[in-house]
Amino acid sequence: MCGIVGYIGKKDAQAILLNGLKRLEYRGYDSSGICVFLESKKALSVRKLPGKIKGLESLLKKKPLIGSRGISHCRWATHGKPNQVNAHPHLDCRGEIAIVHNGIIENYAKLKSQLIKEGHRFASQTDTEVLVHLIEKFYHRLPLEEAVRKALSLAQGSFAVGVMSSREPDKIIAAKLGSPLVIGLGKGENFLASDVPALLDVTKEVLFMEDKEMAVLTEDSVKITDLAGAAINRKPVRINWDVSQAQKQGWPHFMLKEINEQPQVLTHMFNRRIARDNSGVSFEQLKISDAVLGSINNIIIIACGTAYHAGMCGKYIIEELCRTPVNTDLSSEFRYRGPLIAERTLAIAVSQSGETADTLAAVREAKKKGARILAICNVLGSSLVRESDGVIYTHAGPEIGVASTKAYTAQLATFYLFALYLAGLKKTLSRGRVSASLAILKTVPKLQEKVLKDQHLIKYSAYRHSHLGSFLFLGRNINYPSALEGALKLKEISYIPAEGYAAGEMKHGPIALIDEYRAVVCMAPESKVYEKMASNIQEIKSRRGRIIAIATEGDDKMKELTREVIYIPRIDEFFSPLIVALPLQLLAYHIAIKRGCDVDQPRNLAKSVTVE
Repeated sequence: MCGIVGYIGKKDAQAILLNGLKRLEYRGYDSSGICVFLESKKALSVRKLPGKIKGLESLLKKKPLIGSRGISHCRWATHGKPNQVNAHPHLDCRGEIAIVHNGIIENYAKLKSQLIKEGHRFASQTDTEVLVHLIEKFYHRLPLEEAVRKALSLAQGSFAVGVMSSREPDKIIAAKLGSPLVIGLGKGENFLASDVPALLDVTKEVLFMEDKEMAVLTEDSVKITDLAGAAINRKPVRINWDVSQAQKQGWPHFMLKEINEQPQVLTHMFNRRIARDNSGVSFEQLKISDAVLGSINNIIIIACGTAYHAGMCGKYIIEELCRTPVNTDLSSEFRYRGPLIAERTLAIAVSQSGETADTLAAVREAKKKGARILAICNVLGSSLVRESDGVIYTHAGPEIGVASTKAYTAQLATFYLFALYLAGLKKTLSRGRVSASLAILKTVPKLQEKVLKDQHLIKYSAYRHSHLGSFLFLGRNINYPSALEGALKLKEISYIPAEGYAAGEMKHGPIALIDEYRAVVCMAPESKVYEKMASNIQEIKSRRGRIIAIATEGDDKMKELTREVIYIPRIDEFFSPLIVALPLQLLAYHIAIKRGCDVDQPRNLAKSVTVE
């Protein structure tokens, strides 16, 4: 979950590394650091600090590092407190080798004990420092890449590393197992990063490293081998994301920018996927044949966090349209319960980054048991994409805010499109019904724009409730997952305890929590369960609960039940999660802003969870 950036060339390394780190700060902001080879002194020099990258930037203005090659790191702490000593890069005993690392070395304690016996001196409490001392151990008799290869062969766990040495300053070594790593290609310069956004303004040509691979970067070349030393040839991939997509462009926060980008994202998706006459859906990299998909009789959706809530909606969508049984599973639980995989099972893995460690592990378990794997993912060339039989890209562009917004609705929209495609193969819907559903989907971006135009009303409602100590979110049917997602958004960025429930479960326990000090957010759009939701709201009202209702415009009855109504445009209940998501996101955003929270970088979180 940490971020790594490396550069070797002829330009100012400090500026490139610092800019790359800023683009990766969503991966961790407990501390940050940079190491540059100083040509004037023929030595490595390190600057690192706890806290966010702006602190490191201020330090470097006062004490710059002048050089044309270096490595840098932003940290999400696992082993050791987030302080200066535990910040990366880490050095060996002589200060000749520097390393940055994303991952976890599971056997670090055993390795550390042996290294201490051999005379190595440790400065930090991190697992990472073990690696640099292991490299030091072998470096006296081996070239740098061989010493790194030897050291990594002893490490158990996961890693993406960047390594440099003052004795061989013409190269940077990178290696990967279980954590993401991308090589950026330039002319007379090359780059290293955990994620593509760090490289967008310096190159569009990248190589995605696979597990158990090592790369040796020089100014003029990149050589990739496996960890045994065998050469690997790989064609570069061109990234089409624009650098402006990873910038705020005048918005106060990435999260607010990304909330407001949702109509644009879905418009682009529907123009790309839906036929002009609404006759069908196309996917350019699905790769799983129509014959295989048509024969699928069981579907498992595996995901974590917000992607899991999208998957829960996906269950409602696919079962309704395709009449095929669907189970949803948290990736972190899937492989530990000994899942039963029947014949002709499709596992749909959902991940914005495609690097979520638990989801990757679940995919491997499902594949081992015979399932076909379909990835719903936002990142080209990610680990999930490479390990899946087929992929549907969401094309949401880079999402920098840690709390997912546009990626969520892009995942929801992808489930609608895939379900309509599968329904056509299974002949569970008439062509007319498919066409009518696609026509409704095409109206969604305009309806989202309408919500966004009225967001100032949501802001006022948020401010009136920002002082409350806890929230409940209630929904029924296809908007039950919306309740879970609304609660998660609020928890993530405002730190207010919040719980999502199926509204019918309220009387089975949660009703005991309701009083005048708690807000209850009720998903009550026009639907077949509307009267049931109205009854739930009456029950809350009678117990003096503070109710915020999300209802369909023109619903005067809801005004009689509560003063706080957030209206959304009218849409068929089946498609309403695509609209309901926006007021929930805005409510969480404005409550967090009112409370003075950092919405883009909430405490203790990172965007991509690449360790278990």
